[in-house]
Amino acid sequence: MAAYILRRILLMIPTLFGIMVVSFVVTQFAPGGPVEQMIATMSGIDEVTETGGVPTTDLAVGQVAGENGRKVDASAEASAYRGARGLRPEVIEQIKVQFGFDKPPLERFFTMMGNYLRFDFGRSFFRDIAVIDLIKQKLPVSITLGLWMTLLGYGVSIPLGIAKAVREGTRFDLWTSTLIIIGYALPGFLVAVLLIVLFAGGSVWSVFPLRGLTSEGWATMPWYQQILDYLWHITLPIISMAVGAFATTTLLTKNSFLDEIRRQYVVTARAKGLSERQVLFRHVFRNAMLLVIAGFPAAFIGAFFGGSLLIETIFSLDGLGLLGFTSVISRDYQVVFATLYAFSLMGLVLGLISDLAYMWVDPRIDFEARQT
Repeated sequence: MAAYILRRILLMIPTLFGIMVVSFVVTQFAPGGPVEQMIATMSGIDEVTETGGVPTTDLAVGQVAGENGRKVDASAEASAYRGARGLRPEVIEQIKVQFGFDKPPLERFFTMMGNYLRFDFGRSFFRDIAVIDLIKQKLPVSITLGLWMTLLGYGVSIPLGIAKAVREGTRFDLWTSTLIIIGYALPGFLVAVLLIVLFAGGSVWSVFPLRGLTSEGWATMPWYQQILDYLWHITLPIISMAVGAFATTTLLTKNSFLDEIRRQYVVTARAKGLSERQVLFRHVFRNAMLLVIAGFPAAFIGAFFGGSLLIETIFSLDGLGLLGFTSVISRDYQVVFATLYAFSLMGLVLGLISDLAYMWVDPRIDFEARQT
């Protein structure tokens, strides 16, 4: 067991390194990096005509060219970036130094990875805050959505899947399949809008709040009222995300149980006089749950980070999903790479935990016999 865990941990290193290499290379060819973003911002601010309608920055470039006698060379650095016209080359160079783009890409990459090994994610390019502090600020929203989504999804899907397997072909099986497929087909953001119209200030009832995780003055409330206020705020976002999340796990659980129920050892257990409940939960459950556990890491990461962007936007919840999206749009590479590194590492660790959970469910699995 220890040797297998060590091998898996060692395999995480090249996997994580490869993810970061591919992402870093892609960003080098993506137009509109942080330097271009800052140049565009400064160009929009600096174009103030104080001298006869001519931008002062254009005059500065002309003066530099006139003093040095080489206008083309003085503006060459600025012309390398779109939108850099009107900014002096010294300003462009200062922006590059500020963002670390004065160094070769290879040096920047290995410096970044060395810092990430110490969990030093640097500072955001455009928010003037440490990235780790920025992530900590957004974590409560993502933890709320991810954990509740996972608990609710598995807490409902597994019992429902077992019930559907036991009652296969009945009206219960038919109607529940119809409902979960309809829920799966409905986009989460559409359900969110419908819930807002019905229950959050729309034309029907105004029962739930529209934004935030807590109300104003939450810190001064009694503890029981804090819990109720928190649950009151997250009800609609969690329902919006959960409606379409039951289908995959429910049908996977049902099919896994049906496959196990038809096996010979189940027939033997029944022939020995065991009750149906004993057969299901003492023998079938542990074997059927292997496939469900296998999909847990992907489901958890998806619920924790990937599926919350639109929900966060609709309900004004400032979490990691919205942070990642805005960082990509603004080319805040410090935040983009830090969140990618953290999410990838978490996914790899959860994959290892999922394998260890196999052994807990079915002790017959021998990790020492595996070579990878």
